[in-house]
Amino acid sequence: MMLKAEHVVLTPLGIEDLPTLYLWINDREQVLFNAPYKPVHESQHRAWFEAIQQRNDVVIFGIRLLKTNKLIGSCQLHSISNIHRSAELQIRIGDIVEQDKGYGTEAVSLLLKHAFNDLNLHRVYLHVFNTNTRALHVYEKIGFEIEGMLREAVYIDGKYIDVAVMRIMRDEYEY
Repeated sequence: MMLKAEHVVLTPLGIEDLPTLYLWINDREQVLFNAPYKPVHESQHRAWFEAIQQRNDVVIFGIRLLKTNKLIGSCQLHSISNIHRSAELQIRIGDIVEQDKGYGTEAVSLLLKHAFNDLNLHRVYLHVFNTNTRALHVYEKIGFEIEGMLREAVYIDGKYIDVAVMRIMRDEYEY
């Protein structure tokens, strides 16, 4: 499966992508945008990859530049519920050189089209640190709205941070 936009393409992740993903998950500064930092051992990383491919409630993609096929990030829908027709979205542009170029916006748009058209979902939601202004801007630009704020929900680098819960409904998304 391949989903194309103007500059990026979403493709299945392969075993050949593990070294790059491993570097990103161990980049402390990047991890702190959406999770507490904890070093990940290579064997843990491989076990995660094998486990996620077995799950029926997850679709995960590599984000690649269309022109060069370079892996620049990953995105996924997880906790997919066929009963409630909902899923949670996550994205990371792991290649810091490729951040702030609109690639994340394109990837999220592709992922939403997949969610609503191919998976027949009704609602997609996400959690984002309220300190991650870049991500908040992208999500709002696409049409996500804040449903609520989880006050002081995470403890990162010695301080509590609020987490915004955002959602977009199928009939709110402009294709």
